[in-house]
Amino acid sequence: MTKTLLNVLKGEKPATPPLWLMRQAGRYLPEYRALRAEKGGFLALATDPDAAAEVTVQPIRRFGFDGAILFSDILMVPWALGQDLTFGPGEGPRLAPALATHPLDQLARVGERLDPVYQTVRQVKALLPADTTFLGFAGSPWTVATYMVAGQGSRDQGETRSHAYRDPAAFAAIVDAIVTMTIDYLAGQIEAGVEAVQLFDSWAGSLSPEQFERWVIAPNAAIVRGLKARHPDVPVIGFPKGAGGKLPAYAAGTAVDAIGLDETVDPLWADAVLPKGLPVQGNLDPLALETGGEALQRGVDRVLAAFGDRPHIFNLGHGIGQHTPIAHVEQLVARVRRI
Repeated sequence: MTKTLLNVLKGEKPATPPLWLMRQAGRYLPEYRALRAEKGGFLALATDPDAAAEVTVQPIRRFGFDGAILFSDILMVPWALGQDLTFGPGEGPRLAPALATHPLDQLARVGERLDPVYQTVRQVKALLPADTTFLGFAGSPWTVATYMVAGQGSRDQGETRSHAYRDPAAFAAIVDAIVTMTIDYLAGQIEAGVEAVQLFDSWAGSLSPEQFERWVIAPNAAIVRGLKARHPDVPVIGFPKGAGGKLPAYAAGTAVDAIGLDETVDPLWADAVLPKGLPVQGNLDPLALETGGEALQRGVDRVLAAFGDRPHIFNLGHGIGQHTPIAHVEQLVARVRRI
């Protein structure tokens, strides 16, 4: 059975691009909301292999996407590095102790916290259709470090950016620890059954060019090198959200196999400046999907036209919004697949 998405990551260009959506297993699906309510919280859901496997395959059953992405969270790595992780009702994740005031070397690593993720991968692998590509993922070091330093998300990552300027050696130690753990974590996902992986750098856009080179390009390049040394044939997608004009440098410096584009990137510009033949992923505005109708159709057609001569995976520019109607996702699938 042909795995179209995996083939595109390896440079092929089918007549119709494969399709998956970031956060496709999530709160816009009633079956997900019911299971999360039953489990009582996000972390309980993500660390229950039976439940996490069910969530991973829910959008595949409903929409027949070409890719399934593991249901988990980018903060599993800091949890395994020894920080406590909680998801309070109505608020974002919290990590403690925050490394802005707590030394990294006083954390005690708890690697076995990742074991349920590997078990989830094994269970999903047995459930997926033969033509569905299975994607694993991890957070990129800069984005993960912003949570580890501040203990929570922030609007501008100011505390972490200041910390990196004020004590670059201490911040480099945090990033290095994330890199090492991430290589092991992604290798573990691959050995359990995923066929490609994505590195999410959700806060890459908050850095100056010099800091972007140091804290985005260099650590992601280290992960790619480390992972390729163990699994040379497994594609790596890099998603540096907000990178904008720094995307060509990211492509050249990290050696990722494909680049995910956020919704602020002009697809025509990206096609012109990125290396010829490099697969790209994206980049419909999630709000166009939430709006539906003509806005959705125009957005889909513009992305498809821009990448008509390049290996392309259709996706959103970021995660699907929780208020997105199911009918709009069905409209998207039909438009991309020309049904």
